Amino acid sequence: MAGDRAQRAAVLSALGDPSRLAVVDLLQVQDLSPHALAAALEIPGNLLAHHLKVLETAGVVTRAHSQNDKRRTYVRLVPESLDGLLPAPGPLVVPRVVFVCTHNSARSVLAEAIWNAVSDVPSASAGTHPAERVNPRATSAAGRAGLALAAATPRSIDDVLSADDLLVSVCDSVNEELGDVPNPRVHWSIPDPALRDTDEAFAEALTDITERVAHLAPRVRYRRHAPTKGTP
Repeated sequence: MAGDRAQRAAVLSALGDPSRLAVVDLLQVQDLSPHALAAALEIPGNLLAHHLKVLETAGVVTRAHSQNDKRRTYVRLVPESLDGLLPAPGPLVVPRVVFVCTHNSARSVLAEAIWNAVSDVPSASAGTHPAERVNPRATSAAGRAGLALAAATPRSIDDVLSADDLLVSVCDSVNEELGDVPNPRVHWSIPDPALRDTDEAFAEALTDITERVAHLAPRVRYRRHAPTKGTP
């Protein structure tokens, strides 16, 4: 019990700075690079590095190298470190959630299936460079979890994404390739299970995505697309 109190005190102490609290607010549903965090907070990189070190020491955030660009890192919140400490962020009100990875053959289709199992907000998935088929290991992993994959054939982001959709990139290469888009946007830095190509790797990816979906879904509300001119 004393150890638990000491850890809570360490977390609360780490959060006792407006910039560090802002970092945590920004990371509640997404992963961000230090560069993106510094830009969002409008503070220099050396000051952000200090704040991140404090948060890491308290066990509030972790960092991992991008799977696409090894020079880049992503900062991720450790959700359980904040249990009962912070209010939930405001809702995202969107007509649809679109999960995007490079090939639309594993992570994005798994995310779409998991989302459909827990949320009434419409969803879809797409790829920046679609594969010819969904990875059979992704299909098997979904089946073992009692999920049905909605995407029978990978599709291009150009054919799927609309301007008001919430774009959730589930791989680093997509996040780094897309650049500026008009959509509301969330990034999840999830390793590609196809690189290891084992059932265990796909099961780990599914678990990671399931946890992230469970955290994001309560924060997303459905909004109908505005009717186009001439429609009733």
